[in-house]
Amino acid sequence: MDMLSGTKIADAELTDWRKLAQGLHARYRVHDFAAAARFVAAIGEAGDGLGHHPIVAIGPGYVDLKLISDDAVYREAPGVEHIVSWVTQLDLDVASRITELAAEHGLEADPEAVSVIELGLDTARSAVIAPVWAALLTGDPASQGHGSPSDEIRDASGRVPNLWFGDAVETADAAGTSDAAVRQRFHVEVYVAAEVAPRRIAAALAAGGAVVDDSQAPALTVIADQDGNRAVVCVDTSAVTQS
Repeated sequence: MDMLSGTKIADAELTDWRKLAQGLHARYRVHDFAAAARFVAAIGEAGDGLGHHPIVAIGPGYVDLKLISDDAVYREAPGVEHIVSWVTQLDLDVASRITELAAEHGLEADPEAVSVIELGLDTARSAVIAPVWAALLTGDPASQGHGSPSDEIRDASGRVPNLWFGDAVETADAAGTSDAAVRQRFHVEVYVAAEVAPRRIAAALAAGGAVVDDSQAPALTVIADQDGNRAVVCVDTSAVTQS
């Protein structure tokens, strides 16, 4: 199936779900583990019928779900296609059914609680260094470019955060010292729901952080700590229902 645009995802009006990074995410509150197990069993049966299942995590008082298709088609240009990990219509169908099941089980969604952490590394040589990071993070060379037309590192099992590579221009001073030695290369990407971002940013500022770049807000807001280390609060604004 084709990957879906943010507009298509927003149009589905999946009130229990939020589009974060590449997938759809939901958290449902449960009273105990037995209730979580019953809910997940029902999801499994529904997924069998639809031919697609979410990634599931059960914790104290919650069930976390992620929906993503590993065979989504990205049409870069006429005649140029890539198979990527992204949201497809099948994910929307399964999400809608899970929402129905949650209501049947008397469970409430907590969409403001979902978040995703990814890592960013600025480099001009992603093809050169990506194999090192694939080995370090996952131990699997196939994680380089998994579900992406780029060199991004994605662990198929979801054990570690995705690592993507941003653009950087290598420079050196008169002594030959690379700029890599004097500036931050790594940063954390914190994906949250649109309604959460203002509070998350405000909390970081109250703790002593500072906004260093909000030129692309609310999609991207760069925050620095007191030592100048940077992170980015990310919102997929394209997939937000306009009220």
